[in-house]
Amino acid sequence: MKRGTTRTKKGKTPLLQIDADGLWCEAGGFHVDPWNPVDRAVITHAHGDHMARGCGSYLGSAEGEQVMRARLLEDASVETTEWGVARTINGVQVSLHPAGHILGSAQIRVEHKGEVWVVSGDYKTEPDATCSPFEPVPCHTFITESTFGLPIYRWPEQEVIFEEINSWWRRNVEEGKASLLYGYSLGKAQRLLAGVDPSIGPIFTHGAVERLTEAYRRSEIPMPETTYIGEEVERGRKKWEGALVVAPPSAHGTPWMRKFGRLSSGFASGWMRIRGTRRRKAVDRGFVLSDHVDWPSLLDAVEATGAERVLVTHGYVRQVVRYLRDAGLDADGLETRYEGESDEESAAEVTSS
Repeated sequence: MKRGTTRTKKGKTPLLQIDADGLWCEAGGFHVDPWNPVDRAVITHAHGDHMARGCGSYLGSAEGEQVMRARLLEDASVETTEWGVARTINGVQVSLHPAGHILGSAQIRVEHKGEVWVVSGDYKTEPDATCSPFEPVPCHTFITESTFGLPIYRWPEQEVIFEEINSWWRRNVEEGKASLLYGYSLGKAQRLLAGVDPSIGPIFTHGAVERLTEAYRRSEIPMPETTYIGEEVERGRKKWEGALVVAPPSAHGTPWMRKFGRLSSGFASGWMRIRGTRRRKAVDRGFVLSDHVDWPSLLDAVEATGAERVLVTHGYVRQVVRYLRDAGLDADGLETRYEGESDEESAAEVTSS
């Protein structure tokens, strides 16, 4: 899609539009979550599909500063702002508001000449001990993800899921096995660590998980004691029975797994809601835990904005657009390169252990 091809019903150039580098605000001279290096980037959160490396400057939330810096080059120019504090960029007012997705995840509110757009990025409305909770932001146009935008996706209470994880870990302790739990290295892994019962046994982490967990600790988010696996290997540790090992999905099926001996594997993801996903992933247990909105929460979030127009991106775009139109809203799809909760993390998301 070329810049300027998306038009409002009145024929005006929209406040935000897609160009070759991402979501562009012409009036403000900045991109929101660009997928290529640009001069000025306003960032919803630090996942790789929303924060390209090599930009001239970055603006993100103060809450997410440590994870942003952990993911960017050392000499990156990073500015941060507190929640809800508006700043003016070339006459355009920009403010950041909690999205509840991961630590520091923000919705970007953009206002110009009385028109307000909100870019939600990735978001969830369920409480999470590791980040600020989602806050609805009134607007005229709301850009929403649709990663799990089908009625089948309805999340169980997270307390139930954490009890399932703890029970699985306890049973593995009794059977003399290690528990290898897969979760995305930024966000999901830290939510898992914050939710499990550390009294069950020692907790070890893959290098990608440990590096980002340290960024959470620097952000004063409580985390249980963890040990980087590489340090234990160097010390000659050979027995892992009873341990919980948290690793990114990219580690699954690699020689790295062999060091743990007898183990049971589990995967925490919203995709585990679908029967057969666990079998395809070749893991012993699947836990339905997502950092994205489920179907009813997506609809509630859209309604809470009071938006006259809704643009839907990454996920079940066609289905959500059709539903919203049938409900009487002005809705369209917006083509982006965002991935939401993909089946696997890309190589750029992780480092070796």
